[in-house]
Amino acid sequence: MKTTITPRVRNLVLLLLAVTGMLFAGAGTASAHAALTGSDPSSGVVVDKAPTQISLTFSEKVATNNDSLRVLNPKGKRVDVGKPSNISGTTYAVQVRSGLPDGTYTVAWQVVSADSHPVAGAFTFSVGAPSKTTVSVSDQDVGGGLVGGLYGFGRYMSYAGFIVMVGGAAFILACWQRGAGVRALQRLVVSGWFSLTAATLWLLLLRGSYTTSGKFGDIFDLNLLGQVLQTKTGAALVSRLLLLAAAALFIAVLFGAYDKREDEEKRDLTFGLAIGGGVVASGLAASWALAEHASTGLQPGIAMPVDVVHLLAVAMWLGGLSALLVALYRAPADNLVGRTAVQNFSRIAFGSVLALVATGVYQSWRQLGSWSAFTDTGYGQLLLVKIGLVALLVGIASISRRWTARLAETAEASATVVEERAPEKEKAHASASTKTADAGATASAAASASSATTSSKAGVADATASAEADSDVAASAKGADSESAGDSKRAAQLARQQTAVDTARQKRLRDADPVRFGLRRSVLAEAAVAVVVLAVTTALTTTEPGRTEEDAKAAKASSSSAATSSSGALTLDMSFDTGGTDGKGVIRLDLDPARVGGNEMHVYVQRPNGRAFDVPEVKVAFTLAAKKIGPLPVTPDRIATGHWAANGIQIPMAGDWKISVTVRTSDIDQTTVDKNAQIG
Repeated sequence: MKTTITPRVRNLVLLLLAVTGMLFAGAGTASAHAALTGSDPSSGVVVDKAPTQISLTFSEKVATNNDSLRVLNPKGKRVDVGKPSNISGTTYAVQVRSGLPDGTYTVAWQVVSADSHPVAGAFTFSVGAPSKTTVSVSDQDVGGGLVGGLYGFGRYMSYAGFIVMVGGAAFILACWQRGAGVRALQRLVVSGWFSLTAATLWLLLLRGSYTTSGKFGDIFDLNLLGQVLQTKTGAALVSRLLLLAAAALFIAVLFGAYDKREDEEKRDLTFGLAIGGGVVASGLAASWALAEHASTGLQPGIAMPVDVVHLLAVAMWLGGLSALLVALYRAPADNLVGRTAVQNFSRIAFGSVLALVATGVYQSWRQLGSWSAFTDTGYGQLLLVKIGLVALLVGIASISRRWTARLAETAEASATVVEERAPEKEKAHASASTKTADAGATASAAASASSATTSSKAGVADATASAEADSDVAASAKGADSESAGDSKRAAQLARQQTAVDTARQKRLRDADPVRFGLRRSVLAEAAVAVVVLAVTTALTTTEPGRTEEDAKAAKASSSSAATSSSGALTLDMSFDTGGTDGKGVIRLDLDPARVGGNEMHVYVQRPNGRAFDVPEVKVAFTLAAKKIGPLPVTPDRIATGHWAANGIQIPMAGDWKISVTVRTSDIDQTTVDKNAQIG
């Protein structure tokens, strides 16, 4: 018994999958990609002397404005002065008023990471002794709420529009050129263009509120829009709109001049459209790569081209899959998609999968950095879900390839049967012709005898019948005209019924071949899984990468260690980056008892994930700038992997000492980081 899927059930399933995808896409809108890896003063510490500035170190470069770094006294009033400034690398500082009284102060920050996502947080430190404060230090809900959800929806629709537009056009040019005249495919590609254009404008309007206040009323604030246009993300969105104008011209030619040409005349135009369309599609993909994950972190010069290839491969596979699905379900009966088109798409899809695997492996290594990040971070867990879905998608695609092979076998078998039956038909036709000739010769004499009389009577009868037929036709036409004029509703109803009959007839013709029906069902299953894959991919773009999350965990652990250290000892935590392929880490320096005289020092060098970092050399220097003492060099001894120590370090007098640590990770990669601390 053949099971059929009604259009209503099919649309309902796709709608439910799309809604599920929206939930996935919105789940990560509040996540950020820049993490606070250090601060001076550290979170929770108590300092004897009020600082003159507050500095924050992030895992990547960030964008700031006048309110990005705020320092609040115990009553909630701001004590910072001036604008935040970038003092070195990824460290940003803001000046504070001199002579701050004792008490607990709150540092609140809200910045935009280099990959376009907003991030915010807060911490406290105390001068002299802790006190009560009226300021809440809970993380700000930046990038979330209604505006965050709307922004996530816009991102999903922009990806979907790009995939459908690029993949649909590529399917027509590379697989089924006759599809340029199919209305359903035309509507698919044009709807992709409209979706991407509308989503880009939507993101441009939402961007200002999304990265600042998060208020819905600020969406139409022209001042915020002007600020957005001056950012890297704003420039990427504007360039995307310009490229979409070129894409509109491409689509007009594809469904206009290209469709009207004969098959032989399409060859030269196909090549030109393929080159021009490839350039436009690559430019659109680059508008994501230049402003998001690929543009920051490790190896951006390699990561951005890889990201472009990844997006194009997704579009060729999933977008072409959607075009094939539409062709299988909506193409007219006299222009069904053939086995050659399906085989061409199968080869393109296979190549796209290979490209996705290669680029996906590189992106996973770049964003995770360790095997443990697969299970210990949200990004890694989502990536595992995506890998599972892609594996399922490839499995269903293998079933579609089998149906494609059967479709080819069916076509070849049909052609063979036609060729075998042709000689038999010719022989039967010759025999029948001979018999007819013999019978005609026998009856020719009798026929000629009565031909004159018969022809005369037949001519009169034919003329009479013709006249009567013409009268009947004229009468029927007049009756139909009067009936049509008098009952237009009936005519419209008959037209709708005729359309329904034609549609049902075309559907029966499409479903008559069981192999083609099986192919349609497998492609439909592929498209359903592809909707969820796209949703998970969108969620990944708004989720903090594993490397960054591990850096943040290490920094938080270091801050906790500094805050809980005893008053008789000093603990400092400093993040470093020597610039090599494996140059990031965290230094923890313990000085006991942190008093004038002899002290014992331990230096621990760790990777961002908290594991010991085996570096070849560590040096420490102490400087008291106020008294022009130092730097006093100290070369600790290596105790174990990532552990260095020195005894008998003499501190001549109390004061605000600068402690500098130089760490070398290779023969040529080294860096020096420092922090001030009160000793004595």
